[in-house]
Parts: sequence; C-alpha cells; structure tokens
Amino acid sequence: MAQVTVAGGDLYHIAAALLGDATQWIRIAQMNGLSDPYLYGVTILTLPAVNPTAGGGIAEQ
Repeated sequence: MAQVTVAGGDLYHIAAALLGDATQWIRIAQMNGLSDPYLYGVTILTLPAVNPTAGGGIAEQ
C-alpha cells in the first residue's frame, strides 16, 4: 500500500490520477474511513493497490 499527502481537493481526482479510474474514489474513502469525497486541509491517505477491474462510485448502503 502506498500513501500520499494532499492539501485539499477531492477523491475523484486522486482516484483518476493514481488509480486510473475516478469511480474508484470509494475504495480510497473506505480504506481511510472517509464518507465525504471532498478533502479539506492537509490529509495523508493510504491508497489501495491499482485494480482496473475494481468497481466503485457508490458506497454500499
């Protein structure tokens, strides 16, 4: 697992840039205990492994 430090932004852009698929933002959120895709301030995120076949987009209810 990799970590990245970001200052603000959103998980959509991070997932697109680092996982190759913006819809996989939910994987990053779940791994870091987040429910909001928008980030405020400096945040250290743990990233899941790149998996082009992983689903994403909508959290399970």
